Amino acid sequence: MHVTAIIAAGGRGRRLGAAMPKQLLDLGGRPMLQWSVDAFLACERIGDVIVVGPPEWVDAPPACLRRPGIHLVAGGDRRQDSVANGFDAVPVASEIVLVHDAARPFVDAETIARAIDAAVESGAAVVALQARDTVKWSPADDPVPAGGTAAHRLVERTMARDSVFLAQTPQAFRREVLAEAVALGRAGVEGTDEAALAEQAGRRVRIVAGSARNMKVTTAEDLAMAEALVHGRNLRPAGDRGLPVIRVGSGYDLHRFVEGRPLILGGVTVPFDRGLAGHSDADALCHAVTDAILGAAAQGDIGQHFPDSDDRWRGASSIDLLRQAAAVVAGLGYRLVNVDATIIAERPKLGPFRTAMAAGLAAALGVELSAVSVKAKTNEGVDAAGRGEAIAVHAVALLEQLNP
Repeated sequence: MHVTAIIAAGGRGRRLGAAMPKQLLDLGGRPMLQWSVDAFLACERIGDVIVVGPPEWVDAPPACLRRPGIHLVAGGDRRQDSVANGFDAVPVASEIVLVHDAARPFVDAETIARAIDAAVESGAAVVALQARDTVKWSPADDPVPAGGTAAHRLVERTMARDSVFLAQTPQAFRREVLAEAVALGRAGVEGTDEAALAEQAGRRVRIVAGSARNMKVTTAEDLAMAEALVHGRNLRPAGDRGLPVIRVGSGYDLHRFVEGRPLILGGVTVPFDRGLAGHSDADALCHAVTDAILGAAAQGDIGQHFPDSDDRWRGASSIDLLRQAAAVVAGLGYRLVNVDATIIAERPKLGPFRTAMAAGLAAALGVELSAVSVKAKTNEGVDAAGRGEAIAVHAVALLEQLNP
């Protein structure tokens, strides 16, 4: 079954009071938008990811969207207009379509799967959290006392909280159901979300269990709470010291030199008379780092994810493979703290290229340059690397598990 995810990221976030769109604000060392994008890219059941952003992004996308697997679409004036534009880009083969708010950075694979399964069974599904607080009803048109504010409104009645659910995203639909909702929105019907439009189209929407972690970042206070979630601060049970769980992974790779291929390390083409043999572009530095981050998350190695028996990876850019591996790790709830790699080569001299290599790795991993170290050593004439027959790379990665 082909499934497409639409991530609505066209808002300006004025209520947050930031100088840039809130979806690009830093959250745990990554743009907030990247958290949502990574979660869907890492989900094996998602075939396509469509990001609907401000129109200016189409020609100049943010760095976190310049990678394979993402289709960027210009948004509209309202949220429902943006989702409609995203729906126009959904592949014909797609049977289930999810809509997710970029401002909900902590969506997880289990929630995505529940939404997909419910849409398959019922046609439309909304992730929602049952109200935990007592719910008071005060009509929007209730008059405000003279000299007062909205905070002075009066309670008309108390509602049964067992019947109240707070909608989250993703919302999932069979293609034809979302098509009806989009058509209503284009005809002028207003809806605060696609589930509301589907309801007005006569569809029954199924409720899927949400999560308190799947919060929406709207205000500066929300952003502070999101940062606390990322770093495991202040949101743990009383008596829990809130120490993060640290995972360490190691990676190693070796490729022999061959004639007629470019020498690529860390995505950087290094001038030399030979390159490295391999099924992909044979970037040994990227391969070792990929194994290190996958190993830290107990997700196997590069050969399991990108086997050399698969022609899809023939000549592939290893920096792109690293980017995909990073998305897998992020989707499992890990944050990369740092990477340290050592290249062992007699020739060529790699010192002048180390900074560019580190920058390439940092961009693929979605971290600051200061979190990546690349060193170059010789092997003093010992073994294949020392004889100039090959290049070897050792790498270590440190991951922090978010709210284990």
